[in-house]
Amino acid sequence: MTTGTAKHGSNVSLARRAWAIRRNALRMGEVQGQGYIGQALGVADVLAVSYFHALTYRADDPEWEGRDRFLLSIGHYAIALYAAMIEAGILPEDELETYGMDDSRMPMSGMAAYTPGMEITGGSLGHGLGIAVGMALGLKRKKNPAFVYNMLSDGELGEGSTWEAVMSAVQWKLDNLIAIVDFNNQQADGPTRAALAQVPEAAKWQAFGWHAQEVDGNDLDAVVAAFDAARSHDGAQPRVIICNTTMCKGIPFLERREITHFVRVEPEEWAKALEILDGEMPQ
Repeated sequence: MTTGTAKHGSNVSLARRAWAIRRNALRMGEVQGQGYIGQALGVADVLAVSYFHALTYRADDPEWEGRDRFLLSIGHYAIALYAAMIEAGILPEDELETYGMDDSRMPMSGMAAYTPGMEITGGSLGHGLGIAVGMALGLKRKKNPAFVYNMLSDGELGEGSTWEAVMSAVQWKLDNLIAIVDFNNQQADGPTRAALAQVPEAAKWQAFGWHAQEVDGNDLDAVVAAFDAARSHDGAQPRVIICNTTMCKGIPFLERREITHFVRVEPEEWAKALEILDGEMPQ
């Protein structure tokens, strides 16, 4: 298997990868002074496991036909995915400071036409899982053994199109499809649990026919175990991993903020955040 781990050094711990993803995201956020940094810090552990444990890919050939596809349904999480792809060697670190600028390959919302390794263009929420269903079905018909991973947000669980895709995936027995839900309980208008996600999520997906797991998305060991279980599950059904994450994870003064969906950070606070992170660099 050709993976990010094998290609970029298996001796580097997942904790160090997650730390680097957070640091890359903070550096990009500083360029704009604001943005969806809370989501990037929160989902860094899940992305570290994705790119340095689970996914099969070639960093120097993002369109390699044998790759696992990682779809970012939540386009505003692009800063998080760029941070992971920089660490994986898919994107060059020297472009980091172009984030969100004119003519950058790293626009603030993910766009497949601009960015190597970005499989779909995100934006309006609720479309990613439907695209993933079609992609997984296409791979099956071509007898390609690759997996399709689709990262979606808890906010997307309120979109009807998401549940149409959930049912379609079961209908087509897409055992090559793994959905990853970043459940941080925060969306633009307030807590997700106060909107349309008031019941246990795993049970809901199971009722539709999916193999479902719910884990602490900031516990690397738990996330690794969940990814392994999803990939090795032998049922002819799609799989979902619901990852409960903490917004702004790793930066306590940001974690304590009441509104973290879109974070505005004062200039001196970026240096403070990086200092905190650098003081906790894992081996």
